[in-house]
Amino acid sequence: MHDALIFTPDDVDLTRSPLRRGIAEPTYVLGAFNPGFTRLPNGNLLLMVRVAEALREPVRDGHVHAIRWTPEGYVTDAWPLDAVDMTDPRQFEVKGSRHRILALTSLSWLLPVELDPAGERIVAIHYDAAIEPAAGYQCYGVEDARITRIGDTWYMTTCSVGAERHSTTLHSARDGLHYRLDGIVLDHQNKDMILFEGLVGGRFMALTRPLGEVYFAYPPDSPYVGGPSINFAQSPDALHWKPLDAPGLRARKGSQAAMKIGGGTQPVLTRDGWMMIYHGVEARESVGIYRSFWALLDRDDPARILRVEDEVPLLEANPALTARIAHQMYLPTPVVFSTGLVDMGDDYLVASGEADLACRMTRLAKERFA
Repeated sequence: MHDALIFTPDDVDLTRSPLRRGIAEPTYVLGAFNPGFTRLPNGNLLLMVRVAEALREPVRDGHVHAIRWTPEGYVTDAWPLDAVDMTDPRQFEVKGSRHRILALTSLSWLLPVELDPAGERIVAIHYDAAIEPAAGYQCYGVEDARITRIGDTWYMTTCSVGAERHSTTLHSARDGLHYRLDGIVLDHQNKDMILFEGLVGGRFMALTRPLGEVYFAYPPDSPYVGGPSINFAQSPDALHWKPLDAPGLRARKGSQAAMKIGGGTQPVLTRDGWMMIYHGVEARESVGIYRSFWALLDRDDPARILRVEDEVPLLEANPALTARIAHQMYLPTPVVFSTGLVDMGDDYLVASGEADLACRMTRLAKERFA
């Protein structure tokens, strides 16, 4: 296994940030992480990096300030400190509501970073093809791209965050680099929608992970624990999705992923079935410990789960990788969040977000998945 950081907050040129259209206050990159990952037609690789950009001084004059997109440009909103809870460094909660109401201390946009074919060197950073909010349902940002190539089209799902809704949006491209927003495809909170890299029975297939305020209990003797889980959905056109009735992957009691699980890389077809890498979270402090695990799904009926490897992590956070940027760390627990893979012949090259801070590249031998 070979590990390295390929892109960090210091690699982002904020003078070219879309937020310059309206935000005059100094900002910094809270994280450059959780990249969508694919191969381009020219053989190079592409990371679609989530850039979380935050105000240097969000708290001043007795208020905390949040960045928000508008059709006219970017603005900041001021919230009285006594009206919010700032326990989590990534967000604040507005007090006094019967519902949990959040605002973010950063706004995320997506930056295409082109790598050489081996994924070891940055070739170009495409600020001209960056993806930023473009609608009211994205006023607090566009997050966590996942890219899948099917035929001659690249499909990219993103999480769009706004006061109107918290939704999954779809983008598409014919060259893998310049994406068109196709709109909302899941109109509810869903953090980890990923299309399979190929059709199943002539239909698009995807992993989903709906979120809610309440989850119902499994029987006391069940091996599963209630909470966020990975479900499956199918579509005739990648725009209109029907969830499958069969359950998907669920967190198991006693595992290192008992708090919650969610999709990671796009499922790829192997001789044994659809292989996917997913994340599992162990409860610890406010965020939890994130690790990567893997599963194998039947090639003709992906809802039939053939194998789940959730006892020994495939990837764990590696503090040695972030030692040189440790002063920029803000999460209290170790986090690795795998978000894409590319077939390299005898290996898979896996892209991950490390510590919600930087982009990590890991080579894994295919025999590891035998």
